[in-house]
Amino acid sequence: MFDAKLRPLIDPALNRMGRTLARFGATANMLTFTGLALGLAGAWAIGSGQLWLGLALVLANRLLDGLDGAVARVRGPSALGGYFDIVADFAFYVSIPLGFGVMASENALPALVLVASFVLTGVSFLAFAVIAAERGQETEAHGKKSFFYSTGLAEGGETIAVFVAMCLFPAWFPAIAYGYAALCVLTVFQRSAMAAAQFGD
Repeated sequence: MFDAKLRPLIDPALNRMGRTLARFGATANMLTFTGLALGLAGAWAIGSGQLWLGLALVLANRLLDGLDGAVARVRGPSALGGYFDIVADFAFYVSIPLGFGVMASENALPALVLVASFVLTGVSFLAFAVIAAERGQETEAHGKKSFFYSTGLAEGGETIAVFVAMCLFPAWFPAIAYGYAALCVLTVFQRSAMAAAQFGD
């Protein structure tokens, strides 16, 4: 929902850092996989009850997720890089609720519900992208991407805000998880309505 509005604010700084990293030989895929490793380590830290460490690793993951795109814009984007980026993103997204589910037994059901909602949201996002590509549709509302990014109520910025809130207020995890899962389901309905409007023949 807010990602497209945030891009003009964060892209200039990311692009400057991306140009510096590219000059030192960093590649987008290198940053993608390093970020994924940090994100999964964050999920492990959360599962172990080390919430401040988990929060720091979550934020580090998101920084590298922004920087891999910045480096790709310098070196030139690739289809394989786009594939690795989206797979790494969803692996990270589902790992954090799982970490909370491992941390406390009362978190298990809300964590499962949230992961299921992420799966539904991801399927709707990718299905929309595939059909949009087949029809030659393009958008740069989220910056220059390897494939079509459709807007939704629950996007990356909202998800990170939710993860931060979970780390800061772990006792509220069930309520936050159920609330955000509901927003993810609404996003699926929203994206489906967009698909019906754009793809209906």
